[in-house]
Amino acid sequence: MAGLKPHRIDTFKVSNDPKFEEKVVDVVGLYMNPPDKAMVLWVDEKSQIQALDRTHPGLPMKKGRAATMTHDYKRHGTTLFAALDVQSDIVIGECQPRHRAKEFIRFLKKIDRVVKKGIELHLIMDNYATHKTAEVKAWLKKHTQFKVHFIPTSSSWLNLVERFFAEITGKRIRRGTFTSVAELEEAID
Repeated sequence: MAGLKPHRIDTFKVSNDPKFEEKVVDVVGLYMNPPDKAMVLWVDEKSQIQALDRTHPGLPMKKGRAATMTHDYKRHGTTLFAALDVQSDIVIGECQPRHRAKEFIRFLKKIDRVVKKGIELHLIMDNYATHKTAEVKAWLKKHTQFKVHFIPTSSSWLNLVERFFAEITGKRIRRGTFTSVAELEEAID
């Protein structure tokens, strides 16, 4: 039937952000033409990464049989904070147990320590409430080298660090078995 598959349906979400176009132009402009003596960092957190430890060892794949794993598991979780500089392929990352304002500020402090002094930092991030708390705003106000740019609501596909998260998930986390958070964090590193 001409390759049509009427039984399959994909979904999509349209952003209702009234400043959609303005924000897209801003972040794409930073990507395409970053300011001199500045670093553009695509920032986000991947929360609820689960180190799933199976209750029994699986059987390896062999001819005629797929690899097996039990359906039940024990959970061990962490949150990965990451900042990606597309120009240099540098990733600043840190795992933390939660993703509240204080953990986000701890991550911002790490960025501040790692990046050479005197460089203006443009952070491109989503509209997650943690990024806009009074504590985060106060910290950013004191650290004027940080310039924040928000992507439009419901447009995580614009944040390039999401591509990095997909790579980590596909290559290190999915189908992995981890007996502890430390083991999961080691795999992420």
